[in-house]
Amino acid sequence: MGQALLEINELAVSFSTQGGEVQAVRGVTFAVEKGETVAIVGESGCGKSVTAQSIMRLIPEPPGRIKNGTIHMNGKDLASLSEKQMRGVRGKQIGMIFQDPMTSLNPTLKVGDQLTEGILVHQKISKNEAKQEAINLLNLVGIANPEERLNQYPHQFSGGMRQRLMIAMALMCKPELLIADEPTTALDVTIQAQIIDLFKEIQRKTGVAIIIITHDLGVVAQIADRINVMYAGEIVETGTVKEIFYDPQHPYTRGLLDSVPRLDGDRTQKLIPIVGSPPDLFSPPEGCAFAARCDYAMDVCLSHDPEHTKLTDHHYTKCWLQDKRAQKPF
Repeated sequence: MGQALLEINELAVSFSTQGGEVQAVRGVTFAVEKGETVAIVGESGCGKSVTAQSIMRLIPEPPGRIKNGTIHMNGKDLASLSEKQMRGVRGKQIGMIFQDPMTSLNPTLKVGDQLTEGILVHQKISKNEAKQEAINLLNLVGIANPEERLNQYPHQFSGGMRQRLMIAMALMCKPELLIADEPTTALDVTIQAQIIDLFKEIQRKTGVAIIIITHDLGVVAQIADRINVMYAGEIVETGTVKEIFYDPQHPYTRGLLDSVPRLDGDRTQKLIPIVGSPPDLFSPPEGCAFAARCDYAMDVCLSHDPEHTKLTDHHYTKCWLQDKRAQKPF
């Protein structure tokens, strides 16, 4: 396998507040290959969205700042680019779909103007050519009567249609990477399934790589090639979909899976919640961040941060249970 499309190495992002420094992302490392879908999963506040916004350099500075690490894409370290240079990357090389399509679309502008704005900035084409490109993309994302729809306003679209609009907008400049931040959260289950199928179809037709950020393991199972499980600003386990779902090795990953209903097993089996709360990222614990909530925690977990252990070519986990001296609980 050649050089990855995106390589993030030891990324650390903090926010300065009146109460102190919040260490939102703490040493995140992962890569995205061309044409693959990588998921980042974890509960609210674990650093998923901050990681995505850091790739796009959308962290407000101040109070936020990238303290450490590199974000390499096509030979450039995005973390070191100026704001002017980043404007040439956003939309053109990396497209982003934000969490809430209604707040991401301007209610006072027609959909056609919002769709064509990016391509008119990045490419030397006429307004008519940009309009035709917008029509083509609305067809691609499954919006009927695209010419008529271009003259309408966001409030005239349903929630699912607004999400399709956001996907079309992110694809206007034909980016190599698409970041989707909780793209199905505000949608009902039927529309969620349609959006997931749409992502698959777009990837098949365009070859775009996708980072999907979600807390919904059902979405992940249907669309991802690889999964990064985040907890307290760190990736605690990474692997293929099969490895994460059928051979999870970190207690937090197991906790996430045990707290989700399954249709392929005993229907009477009770869901097991993860007790406790995530640690305070004003002062992260010295040892494993999950130790206080872990049923298998040992003394070493509380005092020393574990290293990443390689289990297979794609499967890594950050847990003291992988130490040769530890008893294997599962």
